Amino acid sequence: MQQEILLKQKIGLRMSRAGLLSKLFANQVFAKQGYDLRPEQFTVLYALKENNGMYLRQLADMTYKDRPNMTRIVTILETNGYVTSELGAEGRQVKKLYITDKGRKVCEELLPTILQIWSDTVEGIDAGEIDSFLNTLNKMEENIRKKTIIQV
Repeated sequence: MQQEILLKQKIGLRMSRAGLLSKLFANQVFAKQGYDLRPEQFTVLYALKENNGMYLRQLADMTYKDRPNMTRIVTILETNGYVTSELGAEGRQVKKLYITDKGRKVCEELLPTILQIWSDTVEGIDAGEIDSFLNTLNKMEENIRKKTIIQV
């Protein structure tokens, strides 16, 4: 594709904007429903629900979050009673994270909301367009991974 066309299309900017708008929309829905969680916290909590007993680094890798952000999120989740931590069996000062019953409950309560947010996001887009879009995103992600020194 010609560089001038790529520049005019502003692909990176548009992807960032769509991500930001998606996050803002989800934050508004969560707040309106009275939840003390934010979407990025839900993502981490749900990952623990599906893979309980993970180390911070594993959780960060799985959810594509950097270590400082992940530490902040886990601290909030622990403070609110959604997760607990224990020192790993290796004898090091590395904590393993576990979802609590309260965390499981809020995941189950929020799942329909998450599904509705996703439905609202793709409203008016047919399945073929979504498949094509996801395929394109996967290819873009792979292209970026090939050129990136640090893997996420």
